[in-house]
Amino acid sequence: MVSDRWVLHVDLDQFIAAVEVLRRPELRGLPVVVGGQGDPTQRAVVATASYEARAFGVRSGIPLKLAVKRCPQAVFLPSDPEAYTAASAQVMAALREFDAVVEVLGWDEAFLGVTTADPVTLACEIHDVVLDRTRLHCSVGIGDNKLRAKLATDFGKPQGVFQLTAENWFEVMGERPTDALWGIGAKTARKLTELGLTTVAELAAADPDVLAARMGPTIGPWLRTLGLGAGSTEVSGEPYVPRSHSHETTFQENLTAVEDMRAAVVKLTGQLMAEVDADGRPVVRVGVKARFAPFFTKTRSVTLAGPTTDQADIEAAALVALERFELDRPVRLLGVRAEFAPPPDGY
Repeated sequence: MVSDRWVLHVDLDQFIAAVEVLRRPELRGLPVVVGGQGDPTQRAVVATASYEARAFGVRSGIPLKLAVKRCPQAVFLPSDPEAYTAASAQVMAALREFDAVVEVLGWDEAFLGVTTADPVTLACEIHDVVLDRTRLHCSVGIGDNKLRAKLATDFGKPQGVFQLTAENWFEVMGERPTDALWGIGAKTARKLTELGLTTVAELAAADPDVLAARMGPTIGPWLRTLGLGAGSTEVSGEPYVPRSHSHETTFQENLTAVEDMRAAVVKLTGQLMAEVDADGRPVVRVGVKARFAPFFTKTRSVTLAGPTTDQADIEAAALVALERFELDRPVRLLGVRAEFAPPPDGY
């Protein structure tokens, strides 16, 4: 018997770029790149790129200076988080018009838990309602769990619907590389390749004991379940609770003096404390991210002696984390992250 319970994953197409094009209709069809202050001569990274810009190899996370080399004719715009937050709120309000549990994942995506005999028709209706309410297009992935729904969305992009279930899992995913799975990055994929596991099907058929020996007793077996396409079916409508807050800055000129790096960490911690104080939860761990020239990033963290909201304690921990780097290279970016203790029932 086929279940009528489904997980839908709604993902806005080129969300940030699409919001900007709505505000500037004359940019429709042009390569648009959003990031930093919108100045490709300055140090910043791409927040998002329109499909027209992506055709030239412009991707989120690459430096703006590289983006302008790949697509010199692109229109570069500054990031405007307030506009994206407002647009996202409209999208989520449209999703809540449906008889569904809505779990917000970020500005541009959400899971919906639904009961329907025809998920494809419902997914098409969701696209149409979101477009009508917001003038933004979305793609919808349909799955029998969250993992499959999330992966299905990419096959539906742009503006489409795709269904991925246990029945077509290996047909669709079997020969794809392991890092096509949600939760497996490049580093883990390299380790799996060392074990002779390069495809999703090979991972699904792997010996759990071998995986546990190489990847750890918890991670190893979990990776095999990813290969099988297994995952949670629970969609939670509880408001999203951030696990951390962070602030970071990219320097237009590299920092070379340790004293300047310490001063930057102190300043970032001060900026971060406004969000920590507003959140009202104690901090249990402090992390520092450093991007060294030419362009590689490392993180270090410190667990606090006890939960605290005291700025002096958090600042001191951030400075200790900074000292755990080998500060023998110029630094182009620093960031400070405050991690909260989870609520008693977890989240």
